[in-house]
Amino acid sequence: MQHLDLQVIERAMRWANAGETVWLCTVLATFGSSPREPGSMLVARGDGSHVGSLSGGCVEEDFLAQLRDGTFSQPVEVIRYGNNDADGPQVALPCGGILDVLIERLEPSDSNLLHLEVLHATLLGRRPLIRRVLLEDGRAHFVEGDAQGPRVERDAQSVRVRVGPSLRLIVAGISPVAAVCADFARTLGFEVIVCDPRAEARAGFDVPGVEVQNAMPALFIASGACHAATAVVALTHDPRIDDLAMIEAVRTPAFY
Repeated sequence: MQHLDLQVIERAMRWANAGETVWLCTVLATFGSSPREPGSMLVARGDGSHVGSLSGGCVEEDFLAQLRDGTFSQPVEVIRYGNNDADGPQVALPCGGILDVLIERLEPSDSNLLHLEVLHATLLGRRPLIRRVLLEDGRAHFVEGDAQGPRVERDAQSVRVRVGPSLRLIVAGISPVAAVCADFARTLGFEVIVCDPRAEARAGFDVPGVEVQNAMPALFIASGACHAATAVVALTHDPRIDDLAMIEAVRTPAFY
């Protein structure tokens, strides 16, 4: 899962804990060209404030306009964008694609807050789960799952979304190549953490949206920072940093 999904859930939790009703949207399926894959999420408030993306712009604009008009009042709805159906939103995607979107209206109840907390913990943790949403009344719960299989599955009764740790990149040590790699990974949706104990190296590093840790990469990795959706790269060409980091990295569940 992309790091953007984690930002979506964190904002949903913040709003819900403040007593706000939120609308959680999930891309269920795409047909033809589409910039966002199934499972991508967006959260919004009734005033149109939002985090995340469904299509890159055109779908969001229509959804938020309808939301401000009070259109989405049901606990759960599935709508289709891009096919110009008389009963659906009249939005033609510039890319020519079609996408189905699940829209959940989540009031700030104890059960919804707990559900968001479990979802948040799953995005941060090691154990993948399947989030099952009943299409009749919007009730949602988690069941055991694994990381293999389609991101989204559905039938007439429910939608099942596979949820797991969000993509993470740990960069061992700062260098010009490391800065470019960190920025590139961030744009691909990774949570990026750069580790370097050298004050002079950290002082010259400025990549927006990237976390910087004042620590030896090997110690940070050994502390449990890697899960199955983690990649580790060492790009300083300094064996005191690179070699020790790799010795620890190969002992973790990191996929790369």
